[in-house]
Amino acid sequence: FQNVGRNERIIDADQTFSPELRHWRDVFWLAIFIIHLIVLGVLLAIFGLNRFKTADRLNIDRYTEGFWENNNGLTETYWPKYAVAGGVGTGLGCIWLLLLGSRANQMMKVSVHILTTYLAVISVLCFWCEQFFWGVAFATGAALQFLYVIAVIDRLPFTMLVLQKAVKLVWSLPEVTRVAYAFMAVMLLWMGIWSFGAAGVVASSRGDLGRWWLLVVLSVSLFWTGAVLCNTVHVIVSGLVFLVLFHGGRNASSMPPNSLMKSLRYAVTTSFGSICYGSLFTAAIRTLRGFRSKIGNNECLLCCVDFLFQLVETLVRFFNKYAYVQIAVYGKGFNRSARDAWELFQSTGVEALVAYDCSGAVLLMGTILGGLITGTCAGVWTWITWRDRVIMVGSTAMLMGMVL
Repeated sequence: FQNVGRNERIIDADQTFSPELRHWRDVFWLAIFIIHLIVLGVLLAIFGLNRFKTADRLNIDRYTEGFWENNNGLTETYWPKYAVAGGVGTGLGCIWLLLLGSRANQMMKVSVHILTTYLAVISVLCFWCEQFFWGVAFATGAALQFLYVIAVIDRLPFTMLVLQKAVKLVWSLPEVTRVAYAFMAVMLLWMGIWSFGAAGVVASSRGDLGRWWLLVVLSVSLFWTGAVLCNTVHVIVSGLVFLVLFHGGRNASSMPPNSLMKSLRYAVTTSFGSICYGSLFTAAIRTLRGFRSKIGNNECLLCCVDFLFQLVETLVRFFNKYAYVQIAVYGKGFNRSARDAWELFQSTGVEALVAYDCSGAVLLMGTILGGLITGTCAGVWTWITWRDRVIMVGSTAMLMGMVL
């Protein structure tokens, strides 16, 4: 009877990966993302080419003359700084993946404890460069990071166990790591185009305010693109891990052939619209949700912001990262996947464990640390040559490092 039940479940599991049950989901957001990439690619080419080798090659400055400053900056002046950022970010990403497989516990401890120190060091450097606003910002970040670690220190042992188990499972599937490297290479190629346009913006004749606004728009786009690729990897890995766990091992006789390619195909076709849709919201909502946990036991402040975060908690029900597992396994749309994942947690009691686990925050610390190191490398070189562009180049290079 147990074997019959298992066979039926295996048939059901295979059907979840059946092409007949897979339909295109959230096509509107897929179209928005593709159009956004095309439009942004054209703008990046214009911004970069306008200052490449010849100042105002496309004669754009005539539209800003008289109310924005003019200078003779060139794209190639700043593009090498972003090349360094891309190289450092890629190197750190590869090292991060390798060390997670062999030294997961030590890597997590480094992320938790070194980040506070590094933020403090960056703060001192900003004060030394007379960038008082950024010095205060990084000092505040160091203080909040320290307080957060103190607040959740009793939860870290459980978090480390969760991460060790996850890393052990994923590391037993070497093809998963190859997928991560492949998507990192795709992201690096897009960053080559993105940084070309960003370097053109930094070198443009617009005033600091105009440059900053353009860089903010470009950074939001880069963040969305990076989140889409990251969540695509998430869906691919989730689909493969589901099959391995369900069938009792990757070498099981019931394991369907070409599992990785099936998961990859569904992630970049029928489910890609759902990934684009969810990537717009999940990172922002998770950031807002995590901020509440950093408030600590300040009852007055908690009362002031509680209403806001009640709204955030409502949004979390519809935009949570666990929706990507439902997308990977069943091919559902993002809204339905998020709702079903949340209801599953509530009905099984797993919600309490998810709330106690702070592995996402620990991994985020590693991401921020990698971004800070990348931004520092690009920022130091910029400070040597163009001191008035240090923060502009350093902050965007930091974003590149975090995405990679």
